[in-house]
Amino acid sequence: MNAFVLFYVVIYMGNAVYGTFMPVYLNNAKFSQEQIGVLLSLGPLIAMIGQPVWGALGDRAKSKNYILRLLIIGSGISILFFPISHQFLFILVIICIFTFFQTSIFALSDAITLEELDRQPTWSFGLIRLGGTVGFAIMSLLFGFVAKSYINSMFLVYACTMLAALLCLWQFPAAAGRPANVMGRKFRELFKNGKLMFYIGMNFIIQITLGYYYAFFPIYFKQMGGDSVLLGWSMTISSLSELPFLLFSAKILKRVPISIILLVAALASSLRWYLFSQIEVAHWLLPVQVLHGVIFIVLSVTIATIINREVPAEWKASGQTLNGLLSLGAARIIGSFLGGFMSAAYGMRQVFLYSSWLSMACVVVIGIVLFTRRKHNELGI
Repeated sequence: MNAFVLFYVVIYMGNAVYGTFMPVYLNNAKFSQEQIGVLLSLGPLIAMIGQPVWGALGDRAKSKNYILRLLIIGSGISILFFPISHQFLFILVIICIFTFFQTSIFALSDAITLEELDRQPTWSFGLIRLGGTVGFAIMSLLFGFVAKSYINSMFLVYACTMLAALLCLWQFPAAAGRPANVMGRKFRELFKNGKLMFYIGMNFIIQITLGYYYAFFPIYFKQMGGDSVLLGWSMTISSLSELPFLLFSAKILKRVPISIILLVAALASSLRWYLFSQIEVAHWLLPVQVLHGVIFIVLSVTIATIINREVPAEWKASGQTLNGLLSLGAARIIGSFLGGFMSAAYGMRQVFLYSSWLSMACVVVIGIVLFTRRKHNELGI
């Protein structure tokens, strides 16, 4: 279990470096908001092509670990090409190559971890994922100080975290693939599961707003007067806010219906984006970041767990990949691509308000479903 925890620590350290400071790097390179939106959306578009490929290879491979090694090595090497040029087309190509490898790391890691949990009933996915939260928090804070003067070092730092992840992965037991008709019947069967698709659908909509947040919050924060150090603190607070759910996720998921968990996450999302749209001083955004712990990690762990429960054993990697395809692919594309053009047209503050409305729409839909289900239960249906 220690190897799994340490692995999550280092891969999310890398995620903190790239996810938090890449928008800042692009902004410092004098790209426009529209260009940043395009750059941060076309990468996930390429990732949407890669996700089914890597998921299928993971299901077919003799060992899923081997496929995960390829992803880690590919992302660690490709990120080193970023500093070569600030030309738009060059950066676009490198982002596409990098995200082709990087985006699938988390889905396949979760699939391997959850399969091992089936053989280790005393383990908790929440506790293992806690390592990712701690790693993200530590790196956000430490690299915030570095980025203030040496933001270009982010690429070497990320590559080093991938090397550390590779060393941790060698300690994992082999996770065998299970050959199946992975390119055809698999996804059709997944889409027939109405309950699962409802959960994934609600997650997808909320993830659109998170896609805009990840792409433009660092720029928005700095425009409001925050520097890289304060941005690091902001991301540290958001990461540490995940601790309560991670510590008690196993008990929560056993006792609280999935729909209620999704309702709380959607409500927290709506409140968070509304406050973002109203606050005008950067440091007042810091306490609002506590709401992150009721949104991203809750959605991630809950959806990953429900997929592991609902999807047949031979399709688990592909089930996680489908969720990654939507939440880390399509949702990020919509959030960053449209968000870039909407930010240029209406301003980032207004787009956060629109995000609040979109999350509130999810609250209404989930509430209707819960009310309808409760009414049917009262009638004995």
